[in-house]
Amino acid sequence: MGIVPGPNQYGKAEIRLVAVDRGTARHEIRDLTVSTALRGDFAAAHRTGDNANVLPTDSQKNTAYAFAKRYPIGEVEDFALRLGKHFVASREPVRGARITVAEHGWERIEVDGAGHDHAFRRSGAETRTAAVTVDGGDVHVVSGIEDLVVLKSTGSEFHGFPRDEYTTLPETSDRVLATAVSARWRHLGTEVPWAASFASVRAALLSAFATTHSLALQQTLHAMGEAVLASHPDIAEVRLSLPNKHHFRVDLEPFGLDNDNEVFFAADRPYGLIEGIVTRDDVPEAPMAWYGLPEF
Repeated sequence: MGIVPGPNQYGKAEIRLVAVDRGTARHEIRDLTVSTALRGDFAAAHRTGDNANVLPTDSQKNTAYAFAKRYPIGEVEDFALRLGKHFVASREPVRGARITVAEHGWERIEVDGAGHDHAFRRSGAETRTAAVTVDGGDVHVVSGIEDLVVLKSTGSEFHGFPRDEYTTLPETSDRVLATAVSARWRHLGTEVPWAASFASVRAALLSAFATTHSLALQQTLHAMGEAVLASHPDIAEVRLSLPNKHHFRVDLEPFGLDNDNEVFFAADRPYGLIEGIVTRDDVPEAPMAWYGLPEF
């Protein structure tokens, strides 16, 4: 019985890239975190340390910077597609590439009622993401959003759950529901108006969260994914991760005060973590590797 290298990949993680468009006096800024991963014939490097097929991760980093200058960055999906196709087409041992991009938002600082030409402030924690997998001649695009923090002050219940000797949680018919949405959705093609699609998906997620009378965060998760798929026939599936940001009603009776779901303690940990996939029943499931999960 022999021992051989299994599936593997390598690349440069979390390349910080800020590009300033100085085409006019009113500058535009793009702030990206880019990660590259190449797949192919790297067995010799693993077995004997022969690097003949190993494009340095530093070269991958430099390629990202050069592409930010050479071409318009455009939408994050376009930038990832451009990089992934370049690595597969230009390096003979490379058979596949996975490029992920996260965009961090900036807003103009307002001065005298108008946005300043070249002064910015970081916007909220919400991040737009894209992941492109180039596998030979096949190309797959997964768009996403991270840390979209949302809260409902009512319209959420949780009851009817099993109880055992360790259960202390009371049932409730009125609770605060809050989460930081992480969502990723897989496109069925690459000819997509990325900006409009992203804005529309984001709106569908927010609308479903707001309007679903929730009996469980799992129910809300499904409603959010269903809303995306119902309005976007070009999307195959939605993967959602929803941490339950618990809000516990504070007991104010020791102070002679009532608390009719008005004052809460916002706990940051531990928290429930609800995750799931909402998918069409007529499309094959994507390999986990398209999402950056542990499968090469």
